[in-house]
Amino acid sequence: MAHQARRAEPARWRQQGELVAVPCSILRGGTSKAVFLDAADVPEAPGDRDRFLLTLMGSPDPRQIDGLGGADLLTSKVAMIGPPTVAGADLDYTFAQVSVRDARVDYDISCGNISAAVGVYAVEHALVGAGGDTAFVRIHNTNTARIFYAEVPVADGHARVEGPCRVDGVPGSGAEILLDMRDTIGTVTGSLLPTGSATDTLDVPGLGPVEVSIVDIAYLCFAVRAADVGVVPDAVPVVPGDELLCAVDALQRAVARHLGLPEKTLVPVPILVAEPHDYRTLAGGDPVARGDVDLVAEVIGGQPLALHKAFPGGAGVTLAVAARIAGTVAYVPPSSHPVRIGHPSGRTEVDVVVRSSAGGEVVVERAAYSRTARRLMEGTSFLPAATLRPVPEGGS
Repeated sequence: MAHQARRAEPARWRQQGELVAVPCSILRGGTSKAVFLDAADVPEAPGDRDRFLLTLMGSPDPRQIDGLGGADLLTSKVAMIGPPTVAGADLDYTFAQVSVRDARVDYDISCGNISAAVGVYAVEHALVGAGGDTAFVRIHNTNTARIFYAEVPVADGHARVEGPCRVDGVPGSGAEILLDMRDTIGTVTGSLLPTGSATDTLDVPGLGPVEVSIVDIAYLCFAVRAADVGVVPDAVPVVPGDELLCAVDALQRAVARHLGLPEKTLVPVPILVAEPHDYRTLAGGDPVARGDVDLVAEVIGGQPLALHKAFPGGAGVTLAVAARIAGTVAYVPPSSHPVRIGHPSGRTEVDVVVRSSAGGEVVVERAAYSRTARRLMEGTSFLPAATLRPVPEGGS
């Protein structure tokens, strides 16, 4: 076959003077916000793609003043949507976490909050039928090579916006979008319990022996008791200082080594857990009652590590599944209600059904949670053409 030259730039890019015009959308999903792109509008070569996304978002810069990023972990995200590449899916969804301060783009995980907005995008861009009251969207996440499901309420062919569903960390209420991650087991390791155990004890430099529970569904995460990284349990959620960040960094590295994974990536995601207690949210100081939560937790993730101001949807699924597996550090005795997780912005609930197979394996029959989402903008982004020139073949 004759050599085919690499595509220099997507066909829909339009040069306008010294700028390049690129179609895009901005959608909120849960407690996050992302720029949405048609996958055909993103450069194919990894280096060109990363440079394009960094330019689009305005990174690296703590204010992202020259791009579309919101200068925060929760708003420096990109979702790239394309036709499905696997059977049983309606579309492909590739998630990119664009660093605010560093020239870095990570593709290690999906985003459980933005996943809700993917369903809305699919409806509004006619990627699925929307003739009834609900659009059922089968989403293939390329980051994890797994399919998850979104149920999007629709009216007159458009995703509904108004509704009674409230998501702590998001003002007001909206139409409820149900996401089910039951088929996302083994996103990185191929199994729900990568080590075969509900808990593992690791010898961590500076901390000593620490007990963790490593669970891989939606995200690859590990849960650790807050007290084991030097945090008074009743202080959770807490804004991490340098000492706590160093402790979590050392623990994340130790878990990665234990699993044979590279260090200093987005996974495994650290989750600090504590017993139920009364506390106030970190943002607005709103009270959360002990009786309204089954455990209190916070995610310290990203690169560099930072507090997640709400709670990632995928991490919520992972923690809730861990809470239903006996022997984990997050175990919560079964009850009739969903797993209720207290976090820095309030509460989130995950409806989990877990059972043991005849062979003793843990089977996840349901791992669903609710979010709201809506379109914020459809239009064109203008990027400096000089920063988007493709790297020559064999270049760096």
